[in-house]
Amino acid sequence: MDRVAKLASQKAVVIFSKSSCGMSHAIKRLFYEQGVGPAIYELDEDSRGKEMEWALMRLGCNPSVPAVFIGGKFVGSANTVMTLHLNGSLKKMLRDAGALWL
Repeated sequence: MDRVAKLASQKAVVIFSKSSCGMSHAIKRLFYEQGVGPAIYELDEDSRGKEMEWALMRLGCNPSVPAVFIGGKFVGSANTVMTLHLNGSLKKMLRDAGALWL
């Protein structure tokens, strides 16, 4: 849990992902298209990935990926992020966290 918290606070937007996950790919793409360069941690390519995956599940992220943190705070997984995007509040969160300038 400490490792997840530490990594999540190192950049304005952090995504915990799996390289083989289609939803993870879609969420990463969404942020890139918004002009955001998130820090991405591929759990299936990290030696401590399973440990981090369990920590994300304990935070309430089910499925465990994609798990999105904005401004060091856990936002949610794909459904939550897409809802925020569609209702327009994602951009404000990104601006407030310093991930977007305009």
